[in-house]
Amino acid sequence: MEAMYKMGIEIHYVGVIMLMGVVGFNIVMLALSKHIIRYSKRMRVVMPISGSLIAMLILTGAIMMAAKHLHFTLPNIAMIIVGIVMIILEAKRYKTLKRRTDITQEGAFAEYKKKAFRFLGIEMAMLVLISVWMLA
Repeated sequence: MEAMYKMGIEIHYVGVIMLMGVVGFNIVMLALSKHIIRYSKRMRVVMPISGSLIAMLILTGAIMMAAKHLHFTLPNIAMIIVGIVMIILEAKRYKTLKRRTDITQEGAFAEYKKKAFRFLGIEMAMLVLISVWMLA
């Protein structure tokens, strides 16, 4: 049982690091993008990856909580909240690009970039803060 718990924690850590990498990649991809159509095509590839990583983290977290007999501690509740907020931010970022950005308007992509940078910055900050808190 202890070996399974240790392996689950390691998988969870690796998933967090990979998710930080994907969020960082999203930030770089957004910063380097000049055309909204090319960016949206790339985002259609990267979006399922980040969604899958968030789901994997929630799943491994739930498994680890079950291994600990479902004790809800403050760190566990914080991680659940961070997971839910990340799902919401990713959905808002995608919805903003898909439905609220009119590609025919001048400066629409620049306006989207401001919102997307804010969403991605919040995601990265949450990941870093919760990681530092868990490692301390």
